[in-house]
Amino acid sequence: MLDMTINEAGLARAVQRARERNIIIPTLEQMRHPERMPAPIVKRLASLGLWDLDPTNLFRITWKNAPVASGGGFGGVNHMVLPSSLTGVRARIVLLVGKWFPTGAHKVGAAFGCLVPRLVTGQFDPTEQKAVWPSTGNYCRGGAYDSNLLGCESIAILPEGMSQERFDWLAAVAGETIKTPGTESNVKEIFDKCWELRASGDKIMIFNQFDDMGNYLWHHEVTGPAMAEVIAATTADPRHFRGVVLSTGSGGTLASGDYLKALYPTVKVAACEAAQCPTLLLNGFGEHRIEGIGDKHVPWVHNTKNTDMVIAVDDEIPMRLIRLFNEPEGRDYLVERGVDADIVSRLDLLGISSVANTIAAIKFAKYYELTEEDVVLTVATDSMEMYGSRLEELTAERGPLDRATAAAALADLHGAALDRMEELTYYGRKRLHNLKYYTWVEQQGKTFQEIQAQWYDGNYWNAVPALAPQVDKLIDEFNARTGLLAELGA
Repeated sequence: MLDMTINEAGLARAVQRARERNIIIPTLEQMRHPERMPAPIVKRLASLGLWDLDPTNLFRITWKNAPVASGGGFGGVNHMVLPSSLTGVRARIVLLVGKWFPTGAHKVGAAFGCLVPRLVTGQFDPTEQKAVWPSTGNYCRGGAYDSNLLGCESIAILPEGMSQERFDWLAAVAGETIKTPGTESNVKEIFDKCWELRASGDKIMIFNQFDDMGNYLWHHEVTGPAMAEVIAATTADPRHFRGVVLSTGSGGTLASGDYLKALYPTVKVAACEAAQCPTLLLNGFGEHRIEGIGDKHVPWVHNTKNTDMVIAVDDEIPMRLIRLFNEPEGRDYLVERGVDADIVSRLDLLGISSVANTIAAIKFAKYYELTEEDVVLTVATDSMEMYGSRLEELTAERGPLDRATAAAALADLHGAALDRMEELTYYGRKRLHNLKYYTWVEQQGKTFQEIQAQWYDGNYWNAVPALAPQVDKLIDEFNARTGLLAELGA
């Protein structure tokens, strides 16, 4: 659970640091409703780039940024609806678009959710401690960005096999970057490095997205409501909202499924993973190329009681599709096949895991025989901005994309089969939950009592979002102590 105990000495130093660096912190409520942000803040944003290292950009941690690189205000939730001509299914596949967050991925919000509660309680002292961000890519980028804006040193930890774009950006923003062995599947190696850092004697605080309930809180309170707005705008009958399909990753985004189930009791939540590392599907292991989703364990913050289905995606299909979606020959072929040119021009909004989510959503729609009235929701976590080097590698390995290869890639998408899927029973969900024991109790110091509480205590998962008003109250009090909002006349 989130610890809301106040450390007054640490809080006083954090307030002083914030005042020195002109840091004003947005509330979760303002991230949900950016129209409620102070007018002087909105005015400042008009002259800032989306990725600028300016603390005012903390107020751009929302799904509602104008989809521009600089100077944008706020509007509706960024999303796109994929047509049947592209997906091959009758149901509407709708993606929330993460590119228009600072750093180009919504993980900057999850990092905020982990960092800020400890900052405004004084548990994290930015004047003395380094913030450590274990990740398979986007989360440590978000953590380094938030740390930079909040005036604290950071250490980004990620596997050495991640895309070069991530390392290039971190070199300019993070205080230190540590590369661990392996790729996106090698999460334990990241955890092992965290234990080394704990034993080093350095003054650090580890913000582990896989077990930090701040990750769950942010997605429940910000991503979930954003999804609900999109559903309300997409279908007049809530019964036609049939499912939300999300890669497991850190498990945080799945908290939005908990929010949605409270609003739409019949909606199904499906968790997606790579077929090459079928942890949820087969208690398995392996290596894959769907960057950023993590594997070989069930995240502590994943409420498996609300997971209705597991869907595995062959990692070769997203690798073929990123070429189809981004190379000129592929885009020309899609237009020729009747996909609207405007949609085609925006397919670069889907990074590798976003394409995997789309495939899983298509499989979900086929499984439940959904119709034109039905909606399936998923997320484009990041865009191809992070994967240009992967396209270059694929071209070097396989040669230029030609018409035949483009046709085969689209056939892969339309032909997504009803294999490697499991509709979960009560005991299927409990099987997933029980897998947490080996990582979190045996290896990472969680207690037997708490893992039991996650399954048997009916109030356990509700207790996290119940803390949102308290977190926002502490943020308001923090801002009042710095006096910066008052000086702006807000």
